[in-house]
Amino acid sequence: MFASGEFRALFLAQLLSVLGDQLARVAVSVLVYERTASAGLTAVTYGLTYVPDLVSGPLLSGFADRYPRRAVMITTDLCRGGLVAVMALPGLPLWCAAVLLVLVQALNAPHGAARAATLAAAMRGDRFVVASGVQDVMVQTSQVLGFATGGAVVAVAGTSQGLLLDGATFLLSAVLVRLGVRHRPAPLADAAAGAPAVWSWWHSLGAGLGLVLRDRRLRSLVALACVAGFYITVEGLAVPYAGEIGQGATAVGLLLAASPAGTVVGMLLLTKLPPRTRLRWLGPLAVAACLPLVLCAWRPGLAATVALWALSGAASGYHMVARAAFVQAVPDRHRGQCLGLAVTALRTAQGGGIMLAGLAATAVPASLVIAGAGVLGAVTAVAAGAAWRRAGADAPPVPS
Repeated sequence: MFASGEFRALFLAQLLSVLGDQLARVAVSVLVYERTASAGLTAVTYGLTYVPDLVSGPLLSGFADRYPRRAVMITTDLCRGGLVAVMALPGLPLWCAAVLLVLVQALNAPHGAARAATLAAAMRGDRFVVASGVQDVMVQTSQVLGFATGGAVVAVAGTSQGLLLDGATFLLSAVLVRLGVRHRPAPLADAAAGAPAVWSWWHSLGAGLGLVLRDRRLRSLVALACVAGFYITVEGLAVPYAGEIGQGATAVGLLLAASPAGTVVGMLLLTKLPPRTRLRWLGPLAVAACLPLVLCAWRPGLAATVALWALSGAASGYHMVARAAFVQAVPDRHRGQCLGLAVTALRTAQGGGIMLAGLAATAVPASLVIAGAGVLGAVTAVAAGAAWRRAGADAPPVPS
């Protein structure tokens, strides 16, 4: 993968962006808490970093199809860098910082759609699947490093300097994309390809949504991705579950680390399998991502629970294969918009799963909620896997 100059540029640019995002989350959370001493406001502000994805995915991802994708990545990086720099101004009202934070996160949607579509154009066939896996491993790892280093940077330099450093990561990302990624014309620029002569935002949204809803292959892949809404519940219930098994804060950290660590291992192992084998295993792996959680009903000890959650995370590596198959099955001129819709569906499932699990845990022990989510998730995964098998049996081969 790293023999490709375009992949190296996209990889390093995304690495900088992820590290910067985590640094910004830490800096803004610290800023809010320093000024208000309110844990509630701090949590709400942190939550704002995830809310924009639900709206900007379908509304803004289409720009990755309307304009040259390299230009979209550069423009959004420059805008995000400028907005973060404004957030670093001393004495900026908190409401203004919150609005700027939402805008920064909203720009992630067109940037991410443009980056994924560009990667698919630069790395054809199974190389794209492997490249996606390498980037996913990097994202999982850099999120952990970003939180750790972000806290250290903010503690030493302060929130304003931390935000300025975040802004610099976006500027460096823009430079890397400009120098390392080849210019390609906008996929919708060719009206003969089926696009309207004058681009319409509503037409782009409707065309992307219609394509996903009509195509059984795309629908089943989105359904498989949304199974994450069940097994992600462990993240929201790690603290009360640790209390149930008689453990403290140290155990919470181990529990939260188990799933992403397993995911990294699972993705690396999946890249070793032949392409057709990976596609056949999508349904069974989605089921396997949920089943280990059922055993949490018996409240096994810390070591056993960490192992179970790690197994769940390893099986969840199927997301890498499902996303790559989704991207390759969508015509290039609609990839940005369809990716935005798929990400919105995934984020909604994840956020809804965590919130519903939290509500259920107010009346039922967390261990039973996690086990119930595992059962429901496994049933949903069986149905989604069956739909995938039916759709994949008569679908055309994945284009190279």
